[in-house]
Amino acid sequence: MAPQIKYTKLFIDNEWVDSVSGKTFDTYTPHTGEVIASVAEGDKADVDLAVAAARRAFHRNSEWRLMDASQRGELLRKFADLVERDIQYITELESYNNGMTMSMAPKAMQGSINYIRYFASLADKIQGTTIPSDGEVFSYTLKQPVGVCGLILPWNGPVPMYVNKVCTALAAGCTMVVKPAEQTPLTALYLTALLAEAGVPKGVVNVINGYGETAGVALTHHPQVAKISFTGSLEVGKLIQQAAGTNNLKRVTLELGGKSPLVIMDDADLSIAVPYAAMGVFSNQGQMCIAASRLFVHSKIYDKFVEAAIKFAKSIKMGNPADPTTQHGPQIDELMMKKVLNYIETGKKEGAKLVLGGKRVGTKGFYIEPAIFTDVTDDMTIAKEEIFGPVQSILKFDTLEEVIDRANETNYGLASGIFTSDINNALQFSKHVESGVCWVNTYLHFCGQNPFGGFKESGIGRESGSNCVDPYLEVKTVTIAQPKKF
Repeated sequence: MAPQIKYTKLFIDNEWVDSVSGKTFDTYTPHTGEVIASVAEGDKADVDLAVAAARRAFHRNSEWRLMDASQRGELLRKFADLVERDIQYITELESYNNGMTMSMAPKAMQGSINYIRYFASLADKIQGTTIPSDGEVFSYTLKQPVGVCGLILPWNGPVPMYVNKVCTALAAGCTMVVKPAEQTPLTALYLTALLAEAGVPKGVVNVINGYGETAGVALTHHPQVAKISFTGSLEVGKLIQQAAGTNNLKRVTLELGGKSPLVIMDDADLSIAVPYAAMGVFSNQGQMCIAASRLFVHSKIYDKFVEAAIKFAKSIKMGNPADPTTQHGPQIDELMMKKVLNYIETGKKEGAKLVLGGKRVGTKGFYIEPAIFTDVTDDMTIAKEEIFGPVQSILKFDTLEEVIDRANETNYGLASGIFTSDINNALQFSKHVESGVCWVNTYLHFCGQNPFGGFKESGIGRESGSNCVDPYLEVKTVTIAQPKKF
């Protein structure tokens, strides 16, 4: 049974409103491709109203700015309690609108609750420092919220990404305008309703549904938006960085995907490595920025690993994401499905061997079989470009030194991993691999305490971790004359 759709309008100044234009657009379920709701379509006029509301809420005498930091933490803790209260509904809504399987979504929702509580704990830990300045002065620093933030969410993990960006900004004391991905606006709207129920003051959190080329562009170019946080494609991230410099030199945090290497040494325990490698690229239908999409396997165990990988992938159950036994659901929409299928065809044309899957399943919905390629070389398209789909490319290597250099031969640098029983292999790889996250004998392990972000073109800045609020803060140095009187 489909979950009830409760919120479809824009949220501005703590009111649910239609767009200025009166336009709406449809959102779909990727399981069948059917329309599940029509939501208000915001554009520049609506962004202007939302930014104005956020500016009012950021005034020095506003309820929000006068709120104690510990109260901000309590508000976030109440929000976490409300999300926990409604976790079943939110999980079903996320699965319905995003296609995330019900075997994965509950873990993502519980993880999001844990993240909220972690961010809540940071709200009253923001501290300046005293400085032993030269001269007869007393100097110290204040850390203050940067102002109005534009938070642009991706479609592949709407709830976790909403929590990561919105709750960090709230912990720092900022106000914001949130633009959900046009494919998946529904959970962002519901979470915003819960924030309002938790007591967030007027204008602090505003949500504008809409498209990147209209609402997104208006938000990134708005002269009164002080910061942009964006998770999405490299191409759009570069445009946002350019836009950030056109008006007011906005601060930016960008997480822009990856082509993450996972290395399987010849001493790895394959009973552990094979499932992790599979889930590292097939979880969420491969729609993950940190997908282990370049799998390097030592030549001594290559054939044995491939045999085990095929066997494991065949055991993955594909079907309706609402079925809690389903492990593999649909791609987000027809466009992404066709893009992934095109990559699979390109892989075959360039000489990689498709040993499993890779075909569309059915004619309703956007399903693709998990695909495994062998005989992949570094120069092939499927080894270089981010596919964002369930495609496991298995490459062969001989030495650790060789594979480190090959792993780093990319413009991306988000995640990496290695499976080995030799601690020296682990230490050398983790030291020299160029990635913001490195997993050893595990993959896809997340918690709020750990910073997340990338090297090179995988992005700018870090989310999560104890310093995650820093990109939402300005540092002010105060120096007070203190002449000696004794």
